[in-house]
Amino acid sequence: MWETGKTSQIAAEMRRYNLAILGISETHWTQVGQKRLAMGEMLLYSGHEEENAPHTQGVALMLSKIARNALARKHNISTQAYKQGYMDLTGPHYREPNRSYLHQTAIQRFNTAFLRDTDRLNEFKKALNNRFQALQDLLKEEETTMEGNWKSIKQALTSTCQEVLGLKKHLHEEWISIETLDKIKERKNKKTAINNSLTRAEKVKTQAEYTEANRQVKRSIRADK
Repeated sequence: MWETGKTSQIAAEMRRYNLAILGISETHWTQVGQKRLAMGEMLLYSGHEEENAPHTQGVALMLSKIARNALARKHNISTQAYKQGYMDLTGPHYREPNRSYLHQTAIQRFNTAFLRDTDRLNEFKKALNNRFQALQDLLKEEETTMEGNWKSIKQALTSTCQEVLGLKKHLHEEWISIETLDKIKERKNKKTAINNSLTRAEKVKTQAEYTEANRQVKRSIRADK
């Protein structure tokens, strides 16, 4: 994400999947702060703060316009609020003073693999949007602090993840790219086409298309590893 153009690419994928909040790890950004992107998203980031710090580790939250509006107040989020929120969501990212290596531990990780399923993804988006709508209504009625708003947003995100996704059982599950997810979806469509075939010739044709789609999925997964 430290590389030029990576942030814009991530924001584009976030809009594509209509996500309100996106958690990002290994940003390789240093310091703590916020940045408003060209299309209106807000990036809240946290990394190493020492002078001449290495561009390693780092975490961030990218907020859509809707989520950003929930934070739209005249006060700035304090550095401590940033740090506390990131630590609670992703676990500590820190440099041990007497060690020559970096240590990273996740307190809890959610089973985001469920989001590959269209029904589960829609359920997650609906639940999260409902929580944010209720939060926005509450913020209009009550005087709140910026830190309080941040905690409410964090709670909305984590509680939705707990209810819809649950915790990940395996911490070292392989990462799959957006391109691979698209290929998996295409393979699923080909499988549906086979089941909907009315003639033998049509079934032979759709079966061949499914076989090719399945081959593309396997090739893409191997490339992701």
